[in-house]
Amino acid sequence: MDDDRPDVLLTGLLFYDLVLTGLAKPPTPGEEIWTAGMGCGPGGIANLAVAASRFGLRTSLATVFGDDFYGAHCREVLRDQEDVDLSLSRTADGWPTPVTVSLAHGGDRALVTHGQEPPYSQDALMGDPPEARTALVHLEAEPREWIAKAAANGTRVYADVGWDPTQQWSRDLLDQLALCHAFLPNEHEAMAYTRTDTATAALRALAELVPVAVVTRGGRGAVAVDQTTGEYAEVPALDVDVLDATGAGDVFGASFVAASLGGWPLTERLRFAVLAAGLSVQHHGGALAAPGWYGVDRWWRRSPADPDVRRAYGFLADRLPADPGPPVRYAPVTPPAPRC
Repeated sequence: MDDDRPDVLLTGLLFYDLVLTGLAKPPTPGEEIWTAGMGCGPGGIANLAVAASRFGLRTSLATVFGDDFYGAHCREVLRDQEDVDLSLSRTADGWPTPVTVSLAHGGDRALVTHGQEPPYSQDALMGDPPEARTALVHLEAEPREWIAKAAANGTRVYADVGWDPTQQWSRDLLDQLALCHAFLPNEHEAMAYTRTDTATAALRALAELVPVAVVTRGGRGAVAVDQTTGEYAEVPALDVDVLDATGAGDVFGASFVAASLGGWPLTERLRFAVLAAGLSVQHHGGALAAPGWYGVDRWWRRSPADPDVRRAYGFLADRLPADPGPPVRYAPVTPPAPRC
């Protein structure tokens, strides 16, 4: 019997991203800097949605769009271009879509955002969430009711977490891992929440709380433990030129879920996620940097020059689909004119 459930269920705040790259140095007060690199498009929760959909996953997104140009543009890109199901999303009258300007420099970026709190909470958008194979969630200090409902439906919850601006790193947040199948923090977050001083020590602590624990280490790759299979994996990052790192963590998470739904061994899941994230940072950030099957297939067919890398990723020869789909659309310099 066919499984017609969504492969991935998502909710969160959407942004319209304007990303500027190629800065020789960060701007200082009173200074104007010109740069030739720019891209625009959906961001925030859209990063996960597009990354998942480009790997052929049926993706259902519950978010809020403003009734403005930015909201209309993001809705059109997600629904019509990227085939994301928006039936759980709403348009809010009189509410401005949040807009973020990202200044990418030196492998990192500075962000300035204009926006307001959305008029609908995640729980209001989700209600009684539909049954789904997986949900990608962002854990916060205040637990979201819909996550418990989704887990009770049999949905496997893959979670990440963000930086704690209070610097308290309350371990109470880790109580929510009882609802999760996998947890994918970066090493700074993982060490802070577990009170450890290395990524591997943090991984050991998290592996006691959740079936699948993954700790990402940026330019040093990632480590993971899968208690359901007894596997441990540690993989290096790819040596790539970073244009903009915005959304790379979201691409990593969506790619890991795609490989997990395929039943791949842990090392393959981790390498695949590291590869996809590495490919994404070579394009302007936000949702449209995600490589999808097309980007991964193109990278593989161009034959990585390093024989060790090609050997490590040899599993792709059997994993790539016969038809990787059409070329993905990266972030345009300016959005297209509205359709009449």
